[in-house]
Amino acid sequence: MAFTVCTWNINSVRLREPIVLKLLAEEQPDVLCLQECKALVEQIPTENFAELGYHFIARGQKSYNGVAILSRLPMEDVGHRDFCEKGDARHVAGRLENGVTIHNFYVPAGGDEPDRTVNEKFGHKLDFLTEMRDWFHEDKPEKSIMVGDLNIAPREDDVWSHKQLLKVVSHTPIEVEHLAATQDAGNWVDITRQDIPEGLLYSWWSYRAKDWDAADKGRRLDHIWATPDISNAAHSSRVYRDARGWEKPSDHAPVFATFDI
Repeated sequence: MAFTVCTWNINSVRLREPIVLKLLAEEQPDVLCLQECKALVEQIPTENFAELGYHFIARGQKSYNGVAILSRLPMEDVGHRDFCEKGDARHVAGRLENGVTIHNFYVPAGGDEPDRTVNEKFGHKLDFLTEMRDWFHEDKPEKSIMVGDLNIAPREDDVWSHKQLLKVVSHTPIEVEHLAATQDAGNWVDITRQDIPEGLLYSWWSYRAKDWDAADKGRRLDHIWATPDISNAAHSSRVYRDARGWEKPSDHAPVFATFDI
């Protein structure tokens, strides 16, 4: 069975419903994982998604966070985890009929100052990653895919300027170390970089740039990982950059990978 997974920080699913529908109609991923939905579950505009054959499982939160998995394949809701006991909707998981579990994460952005002593949001981000690490260490994932906006660009070629972003939240050494520890704890394979091992690669471009495409000051914040037992079944990874230029876009682009399992 071949199926395609897509992850996308949509930055308000109600505001950007038209481009979600455009992506579903044109690209037809089997599973679409959304982050930063900014809506309670009952506020998510599900009718038009259902008309295209997509049903969903989600965790919602008014005005903030929120994660959803839209699937046109049968999927069982296998729950969520409340990281850092904050009650925020940053994780949800579903299981396909072939036994593959898909985890959808929205890691905290971390604020502007990379110092937990003066910035509580940065401390929350590091604690969130540590809790993810401990979970994966205690309960080793198998036959699993993890996707989401992890809000960290780990490699030098995942950012437009490694040197200039070393002290900028999302690319600081301590964040990269925490993400690596999380990845190692679950033996996760970075599928995007398995498929595209070399070269600059971004999935996020700031709204602040007058011409984001020309400036191209991007970061790869959105990830698709898989456990080693299925990582070799992955292929055809891509960042759908064009979507960043759609009308009323998210500042993130969708990231795709296909699995033959």
